[in-house]
Amino acid sequence: MKIKLLLTLLFFTTICFAQNTISGKVTGIDNQALFGVNIKIVGDNSGTVTDIDGNFVLKSNKKLPWVIDFSSVGLERKKMTVTTNNQKVTVLLIHEHTKLDEIVISASRTPEKIFESPVTVERMGIRDIKKSASATFYDGLENMKEVQMNTSSLSFKSINTRGFASVANTRFMQLVDGMDNASPLLNFVLGNMIGISEIDVQSVELLPGASSALYGANAFNGILFMNSKSPFTSPGITTYFKYGQTSQKAAGNNNFYDFGIRMAHVFDKHFAAKFNFTYMEGTDWYATNYNDKIVPGRDRSNPNYDGINVYGDEATTNLKGVGNKLVALKIIPASAVNLLPNTNVSRTGYNETDLTDNKAGNTKVDFSLHFRPLGDERLEVIWQSKFGFGNAVYQGANRYYLNNFAMQQHRLEIKGKNFFVRGYTTSENGGNSYDMLFTGLNINRKWKDDPTWFGQYAGAYIQATTAQVPGVGTRPEEAHAFARSVADTGRFLPGTAAFNNAFNSVINEADVTKGSKLVDNSKIYHSDVNYNFKDAIKFAEVQVGGSYRLYQLNSFGRIYTDADGPINYNEYGIYSQVQKKMLEDRLKFTGSLRYDKSKNFNGNYSPRLSLLYSAGESRKHNFRASFQTGFRNPTTQDQYIGFNVGNAVLIGSAPDNLLRYRETRIVNSDQGELFAGGSTVQITGENAYLNSYTAASVSAFGAIAGANPVAGAALLRKTDVSFVKPETVKAFEIGYRSYFEGVSVDLNSYYNVYNNFLGTLNVIAPYYGKVEDNPSLAPDPTNLGDTSYQTLHALQNDNFRAFQLYTNTNVEIKSFGFGVGLSKKVISDYELGLNYNYAEFGFDQAKDPSFEAGFNTPKHRVKMSLGNDRLLKNVGFNISGRWNSEYLWQSTMVDGTIKSATVVDAQVNYTIPKIRTTIKLGASNIGGKEYTQVLGAGQIGQQYFLSFTLNPR
Repeated sequence: MKIKLLLTLLFFTTICFAQNTISGKVTGIDNQALFGVNIKIVGDNSGTVTDIDGNFVLKSNKKLPWVIDFSSVGLERKKMTVTTNNQKVTVLLIHEHTKLDEIVISASRTPEKIFESPVTVERMGIRDIKKSASATFYDGLENMKEVQMNTSSLSFKSINTRGFASVANTRFMQLVDGMDNASPLLNFVLGNMIGISEIDVQSVELLPGASSALYGANAFNGILFMNSKSPFTSPGITTYFKYGQTSQKAAGNNNFYDFGIRMAHVFDKHFAAKFNFTYMEGTDWYATNYNDKIVPGRDRSNPNYDGINVYGDEATTNLKGVGNKLVALKIIPASAVNLLPNTNVSRTGYNETDLTDNKAGNTKVDFSLHFRPLGDERLEVIWQSKFGFGNAVYQGANRYYLNNFAMQQHRLEIKGKNFFVRGYTTSENGGNSYDMLFTGLNINRKWKDDPTWFGQYAGAYIQATTAQVPGVGTRPEEAHAFARSVADTGRFLPGTAAFNNAFNSVINEADVTKGSKLVDNSKIYHSDVNYNFKDAIKFAEVQVGGSYRLYQLNSFGRIYTDADGPINYNEYGIYSQVQKKMLEDRLKFTGSLRYDKSKNFNGNYSPRLSLLYSAGESRKHNFRASFQTGFRNPTTQDQYIGFNVGNAVLIGSAPDNLLRYRETRIVNSDQGELFAGGSTVQITGENAYLNSYTAASVSAFGAIAGANPVAGAALLRKTDVSFVKPETVKAFEIGYRSYFEGVSVDLNSYYNVYNNFLGTLNVIAPYYGKVEDNPSLAPDPTNLGDTSYQTLHALQNDNFRAFQLYTNTNVEIKSFGFGVGLSKKVISDYELGLNYNYAEFGFDQAKDPSFEAGFNTPKHRVKMSLGNDRLLKNVGFNISGRWNSEYLWQSTMVDGTIKSATVVDAQVNYTIPKIRTTIKLGASNIGGKEYTQVLGAGQIGQQYFLSFTLNPR
């Protein structure tokens, strides 16, 4: 009886909740059936897609009437109301001819059409990703207007806009679902290593230029927003697989693989979940630039050679200074010292290709849980966890191999119609990463310490010079070659067991006197809040918000001065924005103001004002103008780094940082020991900032001091810098967007004025003496009281330490440029795109000769694209090309010129509707001419790939 009652109850329940059904067909303007169109009931989770014939059936328990939303990439969206059960509908969708109606959020923290954005903003959507000819969607960002890509490694690329580019780009911010992707330790983004899978990308928005008024200190030169798909609106399983090859003269042809899967499910109107997994592996671009860092054109035959991609040759000393030491040890007679030239000699280094396996890889895993308590978008709670692992080469002051590097992020967010509250944490682990420079140095020292090697070199040089070696000439170049061969006796050769044992020992030791391992367990804790009063305040749209961030630096003394425990550093900010439309909504005013405060600096206000005016009867001519002041707090590196990079120490200028850095140095020569008061001295950060010469003046001194000591000393200049402080920018921008006669036009021009521009300064700190401008030449070198002379003695006998300081220039820097973007449908469905960017900066180098601005940006850049999604039935293609002019590259590792480059990418794709699969065949740099984007990184060759993407929904 109970069973019968239960069955009866279930029967009536089924009747009560019987589904309503509609069906129909979706076609294009040529009556062609449209496959894969998304169909969704507004306010309900029910949805479906059209089949190969454009037909669909949609069912739901929701009561009629329904508002049905029809959407597909590249087609104009349409909504339709249905009122009766079993109703049949026919829907016509036409192609989008303009991207001006796309919605962006980044420009004002509120949804608005890109056409009505008060500042320049670029957008990449799902359709753009599909037609990209690059191996990954992230690589494809390089074809966006304003973007400059810097490739340090196959799996590590950094994005920049509007000048001052670098691999370690601390002026540019990248957000994934609102989370800053920057490394807690390094303060900059590691490409897409913990970013987003291309099959989970909903949209990418680029906001070039200063954006501090809304996004804080790090949004100084631009922001990239990457937004993922919601499982509520994009459920189902999607997967892709790519196979291809990279081709480079130095590395040859090598396979690469890329795989990803996305799974999203809607359990009911309250709960949905999502999971992503991606895996990529390949062979990195080999870095084989063997030009000398210091003297262009100098090759390995030079005794003091220091190759760009050679490590271990940074160990250098003065040959005459070695002779004096040998005399003191009674190894050679004093008369033999005169046979040694006053020349610096470096040890024989190892090529980068000997010190890394050149394996590039990246694994990303993320999952998120989405809860809607009210059953719709009015309130949503999200928990998201992201994990990134990989191998890549990062270039800073040296080249670093990030080996099994790991980062993870965890986010809890509550958002509603008019607000969000977000908190997340980022942590990282250095894994088995190591510094290639110290790897080379310490492998050398494993088989022979520096004093022994240089002593043997000096002795052999003397022997050759005095014609005591049969078959070896007495000319200096012959003597140097013989001396090196003698000193290199016993050298570990790459590939041998001895070399491999030494290599493994060095990369697993963090002490820089013996090893090269990078140790890191740093973290960031961050929170954001934003509220929009648009429902409560009617005269204008008003928003308020704020953020708080805590850095916890923990490199165990390897990179920061945190040997005694983690360094904690915090900052916070609050902002408000008012947006008002006037003159029949033709004029839109936006005003923003933000206040930021960080631990070691005074608070800073960042205002932004912008106007947008829509002219013409159809309001298609939109003119925009904006002014804002941006600022950038010194990074944790600028303040707390204490990183020994071999030939120099990078030292931050936080007052409590200077004494935390301590290093013991060995003094050369008896006279030096007399001045120093012992055979060793202890150097701190105070020596760098308070008692040093500028490196530029020391170089000038060294060039003529031998022939004219008085004139040489007159060139020396004491370092006179203040501790690092925030830099500021005043940014002016005007722009114009329009669409007429099938042509989309976007013009912009900007002018930036920077004050207290942050940069680096190389200095030389003597072990003893008091640094002064134009130090005196003491008539009696034994005069211990003449501390000015003592510094000259230190410089001439290698008794000094090189430092790289973080500081500001007092010279005002200006940058300016403009961009032109054009797109048009030509010959039916062919799309032609063209954009041009001009960039220039002004800096009076004569006012601050030692300061490097590092603009690192080509003056001219041109990008073009031609594509057709419907070249034939189910066949599409795209060709993109870009060109940049030659430009100067300045960095802490090496300076030089990057040549102009022309790069063409192409792809053709074929869709198989029956199995809902897209096949893409693509190639990057099909011209084959290798090019450079980062001086010191490997040249970029060709990349070919074949991809399969399956999307069953």
